[in-house]
Amino acid sequence: MSGYWVPFGEGTAELVEKRSRFIGRVFRVSSEAEARAKIEAVKKEHYDARHNCWCCLLREGGVLRYSDDGEPQGTAGQPMLNVFQREEVFDVCCVVTRYFGGILLGAGGLVRTYSGAAKAALCAAGLSRMSLWATVLLPCTYPLFERMKLTVESCGGIIEDCDYGADVLLTVTLPAEARGTLEAKVTELSAGRLTAELVEEAFRPGPRMEAK
Repeated sequence: MSGYWVPFGEGTAELVEKRSRFIGRVFRVSSEAEARAKIEAVKKEHYDARHNCWCCLLREGGVLRYSDDGEPQGTAGQPMLNVFQREEVFDVCCVVTRYFGGILLGAGGLVRTYSGAAKAALCAAGLSRMSLWATVLLPCTYPLFERMKLTVESCGGIIEDCDYGADVLLTVTLPAEARGTLEAKVTELSAGRLTAELVEEAFRPGPRMEAK
């Protein structure tokens, strides 16, 4: 399947390990500036926490950033980032806040708990497949209107708008790989009188799916 995975929405999860509270937060972001804003907002909300460790992974430009925020090097930010790399999730920012419970966890315990909190927050957020969609303008005569709607649906398309005039002008979005199929069906349905005009192609998210 073409495209790539992103968080469907925001997700929050909490783990408790030896009296320390780990609060994981996952956000979908489109830029490093947006990721930084999310991180700062969480830090402000949890100003009294011992640590606010974070990571972000952006597809555009291959941006990878992380911070252990005072935890031993390599025990927090990098393990969190590894969660999203393994899942092949992009355009994601994750912050795990730790309220220290007074008991040291050791390097292995920190790695397991920070990565576990990141994964739990990702599961709470869900996943969405970001894939390439095409927007086309599709003219249609009134006698063919109902059959044209069925044709669009059969190609996985969505009618976003209808402009009613002498004929109907449909604005349709559909998976980019289905555009050729739609054009062939429209040609057959209209005996070659109607053609779809491409407006743009852009990535857009699909429905929510569960993270494994």
